[in-house]
Amino acid sequence: MDAFATEYSKLKAASITERYAFISARPKLVAYFSAPFLHEGWLHLIGNMWFLWLAGFVLEDVWGRPLYLAFYLLAGFAGTQLYAWSDPGSLGASFGASGAVAGLMGAFLVRFPKLKIRLVWLFDFGLFGFWPLWVRAYWLLPLWAGMEIYYGGAAGQGDGVAHWAHVGGFMFGALGALGVRRSGLERKANKAIEDKISWTTDPEIHQASDLVENNKLEDAAVILNKYLAEKPDALGAWNMLRAIHWRRNEIPACRDVAGKLCVLNTEARMYEAAWLDYEEFLNLGGDKMPPDIWLELCRVPEERRDLKRALSEYQQLSTAYPATRQGLLAQIGAARLLLTRLDRPDEALLLYEAASGSAVPHLDLEREIESGIDEAEAAICLAKRLKNLLEVIS
Repeated sequence: MDAFATEYSKLKAASITERYAFISARPKLVAYFSAPFLHEGWLHLIGNMWFLWLAGFVLEDVWGRPLYLAFYLLAGFAGTQLYAWSDPGSLGASFGASGAVAGLMGAFLVRFPKLKIRLVWLFDFGLFGFWPLWVRAYWLLPLWAGMEIYYGGAAGQGDGVAHWAHVGGFMFGALGALGVRRSGLERKANKAIEDKISWTTDPEIHQASDLVENNKLEDAAVILNKYLAEKPDALGAWNMLRAIHWRRNEIPACRDVAGKLCVLNTEARMYEAAWLDYEEFLNLGGDKMPPDIWLELCRVPEERRDLKRALSEYQQLSTAYPATRQGLLAQIGAARLLLTRLDRPDEALLLYEAASGSAVPHLDLEREIESGIDEAEAAICLAKRLKNLLEVIS
C-alpha cells in the first residue's frame, strides 16, 4: 500500500489538473492563466466558446487583438481570485474559461448596453417548442450576473459550478471596460487599427480616375497601362481598365482584361470574384483559361451544387488540355461527379478507364482511379440485378 500510495502521489503531481488547474488551498501563479484554457469535456468547452464568440467578437473589433487578449487574461485572473476568496480552503480543482468570458460579458454591457441579443426560450408544456425573442444587453446581462450572485450564495460550491468566478470576471469586465474607455486606450487602439487597415491609392490611380470622370478615356488607359507594367497584380487598376475598354466598346481588350482578373482573383483564392470574371470572359467570346486556373474554377459550381455546370467545366477542361495533369484531374473529377452525385456509373466507368490508360504520368492517382473503376463496375452490376429483379416481379 505504501508503494501504491507513493506511485499515486507521483502520478497525481504530474497530472495536468494538479499542475495547471487552480486549487484555492494551493494557489500557483501559473494556474491563474492556465486554468481558463482547461475544460472537463466538449460540452463545457463548446458552451464557453459560444459565449466567447457572442461577447468577444465585437470587443476585439473595437479594441484590437493585443488589448483584447490582455483584457481577457486579466478577466480570467480576476474571476479566479474572487473564487479563491470565496472558498480559500478548497482542495478541488477549478478550471474553465467562464470567468474570463464573464469578463467579456461585463465589458459588452458597458460598451454596448442597448445592443439586442437574440435568445431562444425552450419550453415543454406537454408539447416541446421554442420561442425566439430579442433582449437588450442592459436587461439580460445584469439579470444573469444577479442569478450568479444568488446561486453562489445559495449553493456555494456544492453544485460544482464556480459561480463566484463568474461574478468576479463580470465585475472586472464592467469596471475594466470603463477604465479602458476613459483612459484613452480604446481611442489609441482604434487609431492603430485604422492605420493598419486604411487603404490609400497611388497617384496614378487618382489621376486615371479623374481622367475617366472627365471622359478622357484614352489618356486614362495610357496611364493605367504604364502603371500595370510596373505593378501587374494591381486589381483596382485592371478593373478600371476593363471599364474603360467596355465604355469604348473594345470587346477583345475587355475580354483579355476579364481573363487577367480571373487569373489574379483565383491566385488570391477569391473564387467567387474569379467566377464572375470567368463568366464575363465567356460572355465576351472567351474560349479557355490556363489549365491550373480552370481546374480551380471547376470547383466553384461543384461547391454551389450546380453539378451539371461543374461536369461541363471538367469535361471542357479535359478536352482542351488532354495531355496535361490538370486535364487528367478534370477527367477524374468528371468521373467522380457522374458516379457519386449524378448516378451515371456507365459514363463514369468510361472516364475512369480512359484516365487509367492516359499517357500523362499518374502513379499517385492510380489507387483513386482503380477504386473508381471498382465502384462504377459494382454500381453497374447492382443496377442490372435490380432491373432483372423488377422484370421477374413484373
